[in-house]
Amino acid sequence: MAKAMWGGKTIAESNATVVVEGNQYFPPDAVPVKFLKPSQHTTICPWKGTAHYYHVEVDGMRNENAAWFYPDPKPAAAEIKDRIAFWKGVRVEA
Repeated sequence: MAKAMWGGKTIAESNATVVVEGNQYFPPDAVPVKFLKPSQHTTICPWKGTAHYYHVEVDGMRNENAAWFYPDPKPAAAEIKDRIAFWKGVRVEA
């Protein structure tokens, strides 16, 4: 089971992650929405498409743009559509 932890809390947990480029992509229902706040930030990956971001919030602490997802990935990355991955200090264990 993969877990994502930040701020002393488990913020995602799933047996159904997809690994791409070393990142665990969690199904959306594995990440409680209370930990995710919308962000306007985006980045572009040449083969996956445009990534959109969330801020991660736990107990009043905010980690800016620490989660990302691809709402409309390119065909080569279709398996990660809407799945959520983490970085910026979020510890992910597989």
